[in-house]
Amino acid sequence: MSLPLCVFCRRHAVEQAWRPFCSERCKLQDLARWADGTYSVAAEPVDEADSDDESDDERVKSDR
Repeated sequence: MSLPLCVFCRRHAVEQAWRPFCSERCKLQDLARWADGTYSVAAEPVDEADSDDESDDERVKSDR
């Protein structure tokens, strides 16, 4: 049975201290990619008309 590989570099075996990475370097590089927007989570596009400043509660009160 082979050891699991680092999820970032996919070259070195996972180190328990940095799991699921092989080192602090790979962990920090992965974090940096999330921080700068290289990685993203798939989602539905947001319609600009739906993102008003009013909350739903304020709209209900003003409709009365």
